[in-house]
Amino acid sequence: MGVKSYEDLEVYKRGYRLALEAHRLTRDFPEWEKRELGYQTRRAAVSIPANIAEGYGRKNSAKEFKHFLRNALGSSNEMIVLLKLSKDLGYLTEEKIIEEYDILGKQLYKLM
Repeated sequence: MGVKSYEDLEVYKRGYRLALEAHRLTRDFPEWEKRELGYQTRRAAVSIPANIAEGYGRKNSAKEFKHFLRNALGSSNEMIVLLKLSKDLGYLTEEKIIEEYDILGKQLYKLM
């Protein structure tokens, strides 16, 4: 069948699903953290599928596609740090999402 769109890529699907989950998680942050740590978390989370989509649009240039995948990988690593901070600050109790971002980072690296 093949890949017809960035939406067919497993890394995009995982990144998009995790971005939705990150948005849901930050809703429960204290009010001041929704504007600080929550905002940064949401931005990094959205950056991943957005970079994958933008890079896919430039797939005719392997160099450009890799550039956007590297950006997505950087945001995935950033998410791990932000989520660990959230956990250590007591805003996050579930570690599954951290593991999911680790898997996503490995998938992005492999795709590059």
